[in-house]
Amino acid sequence: MSDNLDTKVISKLAEILDKNNLTELEYEGETFRICLTRDFSGNVQAPTYVQAPMQVQAPVVASAPVVTSAPAVAQEDDYSKHPGAVKSPMVGVVYLSSSPNTPNYVEAGTSVKEGDTICLIEAMKTFNPVKATKSGKVTKILVAGGDPVEYGEPLVIIE
Repeated sequence: MSDNLDTKVISKLAEILDKNNLTELEYEGETFRICLTRDFSGNVQAPTYVQAPMQVQAPVVASAPVVTSAPAVAQEDDYSKHPGAVKSPMVGVVYLSSSPNTPNYVEAGTSVKEGDTICLIEAMKTFNPVKATKSGKVTKILVAGGDPVEYGEPLVIIE
C-alpha cells in the first residue's frame, strides 16, 4: 500500500459501507483505487488496492470542419455539461414510468415544472423519484426504461 494513502481513509470507507448496509464501495483517488466488498455474512473483506498512473484520453479531433447555420449542438458525450441536464443522483436502474402499464412520466416535448417527477431509479429494491431541477420543456431523453445508470449520468435534458 502507498505511503500517501492514510489508513483512516480505508477505515472511513468501511464505516460508510457498514452504516449504509452496502455490499461494495469503490473509491478512486488521483493515483489509486480502493474497492471494499462485504460478503453475505456481513464480514468486510480485505480491501483491494490498485495503484496506477493517471490515464489521459487524447482529445477527439474531427476529420473535417462541419459548416452549419444553426448553433452547435452538444455532442452526445457532452450532455453531462449541458446546463439543462438532469443527472442521476445514484447508481441504479432507471424507469421512465411507475409501472409497465402506465405512460412515461415525461416524453420529449413535455413541459415540466421544477420538482415534477421525471423518472424513477431503483437502488437496493427501493424506487427513488428523480425530480426536474428546473421548469421548462424536455428536449431529449437520454436513457431507456430498464437501463442501468451511474451516479451523475445525465438522464434528461430540460430547456
